[in-house]
Amino acid sequence: MIDWNNSYAAIWRQRQALLRAVTQIDTIRLDQLLGIDAQKQQLIANTERFLSGLPANNALLWGARGTGKSSLVKALLNAYKDRGLRIVEVDKADLLYLPEIVDNIREHPQRFIIYCDDLSFDSGDNLYKPLKSVLEGSIELPPDNVLFYATSNRRHLMPELMSDNLDTRLIGNEVHYADAIEEKISLSDRFGLRLAFYPQPTSTYLDIVDSYFPGFKGDRQALHQAALDFAHQNAAKNGRTAKQFFKSYSQA
Repeated sequence: MIDWNNSYAAIWRQRQALLRAVTQIDTIRLDQLLGIDAQKQQLIANTERFLSGLPANNALLWGARGTGKSSLVKALLNAYKDRGLRIVEVDKADLLYLPEIVDNIREHPQRFIIYCDDLSFDSGDNLYKPLKSVLEGSIELPPDNVLFYATSNRRHLMPELMSDNLDTRLIGNEVHYADAIEEKISLSDRFGLRLAFYPQPTSTYLDIVDSYFPGFKGDRQALHQAALDFAHQNAAKNGRTAKQFFKSYSQA
């Protein structure tokens, strides 16, 4: 049994069929996340409503890779763990066990976010069905102390194929989607808060780089050029690349 008074996060382990307490939590802070102020404020507001016992939405953070989606969820834990926020991380392959996980935490006084990173489903994948039940409930309503936050590169979580649109029709001014499209949209619709993360401009990338080198005494312009060269080599200018550059450059 996890002592939730002293443990702030846990990970579901399928083989043992139990929650394992996390002893080393990522220390990322909200003020370290640059270039996503609008998304940050919306998720903070939703989380604070949840912690205050007010109605709050399940959240889907979708968009470009490396733009801070996962880091934002982790930073929320560090900001609000002293107010009773707890996070349970569940892998997509373990969504089948969501009902059992929810039963495990529904009676505790803390407020829990069930978190799934890089969530998406392939064609013919049925793992999204237990997720639907947890998001909106079945005959039993979801508990008041549990929300579901997910990150994904896909807006609708499922692959969107041209063939899915074959039966879509325009009737008057209304679009009547094909059944396959309706099924996919219905899953993302269960997230009342959907936040988009777009590729970051070069200026934001360099701001993030600077945040990793606050006391840098050398040539800042040369540092920026090295960071840009590193980004071109990795074909991405985002927060993840900036952190990787820091690890590489600082050890040189």
